[in-house]
Amino acid sequence: MKETKRIQLGGVRVVYRDGGRDFEAEAISKAAAIIKKKTGRTPRDLKIAKKSIDARRELSFVYTIAANIDAGSRFKADPDIKEYSEAELCPIHGTAKLTSRPVIVGFGPAGMFAGLLLAENGYNPLILERGAAVEERTAAVERFIKEGILDTSTNIQFGAGGAGTFSDGKLTTRINDPLVSYVLRKLYELGAPEDILYKAKPHIGTDILRKVVANADARICELGGEIRYKTTAKDIVNGKLVADGETIPFDALILATGHSARDTYAELMTSGFVVEPKPFSVGVRAEHLQSDIDAAMFKEHAGDPYLGHAEYQLSYRRGERGCYTFCMCPGGTVVPSASEEFGVVTNGMSTRARDGRNANAAVCVSVLPEDYGSDPRRAIEFQRNLERRAYEEGGRDYTAPMQTVGDLLSDRSGTEYSKIIPTYRDGRVKPCDMTKIFPGFVCEMLKEGISDFGKRIKGYDEASVPLTGVETRTSAPVRILRGEDGVAIGKRGIYPCGEGAGYAGGIVSAAVDGLRIATKIIEKYREK
Repeated sequence: MKETKRIQLGGVRVVYRDGGRDFEAEAISKAAAIIKKKTGRTPRDLKIAKKSIDARRELSFVYTIAANIDAGSRFKADPDIKEYSEAELCPIHGTAKLTSRPVIVGFGPAGMFAGLLLAENGYNPLILERGAAVEERTAAVERFIKEGILDTSTNIQFGAGGAGTFSDGKLTTRINDPLVSYVLRKLYELGAPEDILYKAKPHIGTDILRKVVANADARICELGGEIRYKTTAKDIVNGKLVADGETIPFDALILATGHSARDTYAELMTSGFVVEPKPFSVGVRAEHLQSDIDAAMFKEHAGDPYLGHAEYQLSYRRGERGCYTFCMCPGGTVVPSASEEFGVVTNGMSTRARDGRNANAAVCVSVLPEDYGSDPRRAIEFQRNLERRAYEEGGRDYTAPMQTVGDLLSDRSGTEYSKIIPTYRDGRVKPCDMTKIFPGFVCEMLKEGISDFGKRIKGYDEASVPLTGVETRTSAPVRILRGEDGVAIGKRGIYPCGEGAGYAGGIVSAAVDGLRIATKIIEKYREK
C-alpha cells in the first residue's frame, strides 16, 4: 500500500443561488479537479475541513477541502494548497519528583484543558473553582436575571467553565496554533456539535456548552482528578496556598483564575508577583433585529434556513485608538455579568439555535495604559468605576443604563426604546446619558465607530438601536509576567495561565495556553 500525505486546498468557492443544491458535493468535486491538476494525482478521502460564507459581493460559500494523495506527489508552491497533519499531544514525562499533586486554580477553558491533559497523563490534578458546578451555577444566573439577586461567587463570570459558559461558546480565534484543531476535536469528543470542526466561525451555544463542561468535569474525575467547587484559593505563596481554611501544598500550581478575579489580582500584587497593565476595551452592547442584519448582509437570500443567521465583525481606527465589535451573538440576549456588588456589567449570549429576535454585539473602544496612569491597580479601578457609575445611572438595582444610537449621535438622552426591545434582564433598562458613565474619548470613538459601521451594514446606525452598558470585561486589564518556562517571574512552581493572566483572549486561545502550561509541567515532573 502506497504511503499517503494529507493536504488541504483552500479558497474553493461555490456561488450561492438557492438552498436546494448540495454545495458540499459541488465543492468536493471542484476541489478534486484542482488537486489533480496541481499534483498530477487523483485525491482520495476528500472532506470539508473549513466552511465560511462570503457576503461581500456575490454571496458564496468558501471551502477548504482536505484530501489524501500519494506521498510521492510533487506540486509547485501554491498559496491555496499545503500539507498538514492534525496536532497531537503526547508529552514526554519528566523525571523530577512530585511531592504533591498539581493544583489548578480556576475551571475556565485554561484550567479545564490543563486539567484534562494532566488527568489523561496520570497526574491526578486538584482543581479549585470559586464558583459552583454547572447546574447550581445556571440556577444562580437565572435568579440574578429574574430577581436581581447577585451571588458574588457564582455568576456569569465565576463557576464551571468560566465566563465562556454563558457567552454562546464562540470558538473563533486569531491565533495560528496547531493546537487549535486539538482543542476543537476534544470539545467534539466532550459533546460539542460536529460542525465546530470545520465552520470558519464555530459556535457551540450556551445550552450545549453547559453539557460539554459537565462532561469535562466527569472525565477529569474518572481519571483520578478532583474538582472542588465553591472554593476560593488565597494566600498563594511558593509551595502552598489556603482554601477553605486548609493549607494545600504544591510543587506546581496553575493560576487560571479568569479575567474577573480582582481580589486575586490584588493579593498577587501585594505578594510580590510581577504584574503589568495592558490594553483592554470598554463599551456597550448594541442590539438590532436579527432579521434586519440578515437582510442587510444576505439581501434577497435572507431567511433561507440553509444560510442561518448573518454574523458580522467590524472595526474602525483613528490613530492609536480603535472601535470594534466583539462577541457578536446572532439571535442572542444581553446578559447581566456583574461579579461585584454595586456594579452593572453586560455580556452577550446565544443558545445553539440562535433563534432569538435580536442580534447583539459589544461595541468597544480600546483603552490604553496611559489612559489610566499605566498602573495595574488603576487599570482594575478604571473598569470598576465604570461599572459603579452604570449601577448608579441604572437606578441602583442592577437595571442597566441604555442610550439609543440617535441620542448618542445627537448629544441628547432620554429616548425610550421602541422598535427593538432590549434583552438585558427581559427589558430592565433605563434611558441615560453615556457621557455620565464613560470618559469623553470613549463616547467620541463610539460615535465615530457606529457611524462608520452604518456605512458598511445598512441600518447599523439607525436612531432606534439601543446601546446597553457597560461592557468592561472584554479581557484582563493586567498581565502576570512569566518566563520561558511558564513560571511567574521571581516565583517557584507557580504558572500564570490563560485569559486571566493576560495570555489569551477567548475560549480557544485560553484552552491552548492551558495545554501549553500543562505540557511544561508534564515534561518536568513524573506522575505522582
